[in-house]
Amino acid sequence: MVRELQDAGFEAFLVGGSVRDLLLGKVPKDFDVATSATPEEVLDVFPRCRLIGRRFRLAHVRKAGALIEVATFRGAATEGGDHEKSNGRILRDNVFGTVEEDAIRRDFTINALFLDSVSGDIRDYVGGYEDLSNRRLRLIGDPEVRFREDPVRLLRAARFEAKLGVKPDQQTEAPIHKMAQLLKDVPPARLFEEVCKLFLTGHAVRSMEALQRFGLSTVMFPGLRKGSARGKVQLGTVVLKALENTDERIRNSKPVTPAFLFAALLWQPVEVRAAELVEQGESEYNAIVRAGEEVVVAQMQSTAIPRRFSAVTRQIWVMQTRLKKTRGKRWKRLLHEQRFRAAYDFLLLRAIEDPSLEPLCEFWTKAQEGIDFTQVRSENRNESRDRPRRRPRRRRPAR
Repeated sequence: MVRELQDAGFEAFLVGGSVRDLLLGKVPKDFDVATSATPEEVLDVFPRCRLIGRRFRLAHVRKAGALIEVATFRGAATEGGDHEKSNGRILRDNVFGTVEEDAIRRDFTINALFLDSVSGDIRDYVGGYEDLSNRRLRLIGDPEVRFREDPVRLLRAARFEAKLGVKPDQQTEAPIHKMAQLLKDVPPARLFEEVCKLFLTGHAVRSMEALQRFGLSTVMFPGLRKGSARGKVQLGTVVLKALENTDERIRNSKPVTPAFLFAALLWQPVEVRAAELVEQGESEYNAIVRAGEEVVVAQMQSTAIPRRFSAVTRQIWVMQTRLKKTRGKRWKRLLHEQRFRAAYDFLLLRAIEDPSLEPLCEFWTKAQEGIDFTQVRSENRNESRDRPRRRPRRRRPAR
């Protein structure tokens, strides 16, 4: 990729997180390339690439099965250029420049290192190499201006602290608490992506600790009870244990899902609201259904949760009431329901906080003995596929 661009007469470097991770001895998740070529010139070099973006004009190039993002060097904004801001936030930024200007416009110094993968040379214009060696996180330029340009950088600071073990310098950390409210202006869909990066990449516990320390938790999860300090929330055993289990599953290469994560994160307000509805005369089942719906809708005002995940989250909550019914024969049907294992795992988490649930956990643990759930899921899919479809009723012609 870099070589092809250089052979075509352009400057080209690996840049950003991939260079940072390589220097730290980590395996990069993906690779980004910065080049002097414009998006259209990149298209000339790689005819099958795809140009995307409005705020940032980028090229997506597939190479050996991997998707590589290629961006043109950014320059300083000029009057009349293709540059737009609103209340300090950058809305569009297609001003091209030199590699030096591009480095200065990046957010953190440790993300502004350029690696020539052909020669092996590293270019550092902002002191990022020294900061990385000292495990120091430092914004390029005025922190308040940079955070206002893109409030998601507040979350990136927390994520880098959790993931890389770096610590913000005093100048970078000082404005984070007072600027936390800027996250309310970020599109909820983008914040969902950030939540997944924080909690589903192997450092969930440390990410939550960083959010708490920076006072960002209440903005991200407004439905949770406020903590003792500004910006903090109360974290129960269910949440903490769920975060620990998530990290452990990732270490063991097991799958994780946002649905279970949000079930744990939002269980506290669901439980409180359901109890209120039960006191008002609602059945326990209906109370959980209604409370779950209200809490999810409220959370989606700050963090969008795609329906394919929020539906599973609500099913996990609702099944907590169904798991209490262990008499007769109907309980056996639950063992074959699609969300049983997730609901059972969630019940085990709740029992850590509430020992009165331990007999119920023991019942369902014994009930599963000798059951191959992989086979159960396969049978469920086959049953659904083989089930005869109902013919639509023919309407009688009008006389």
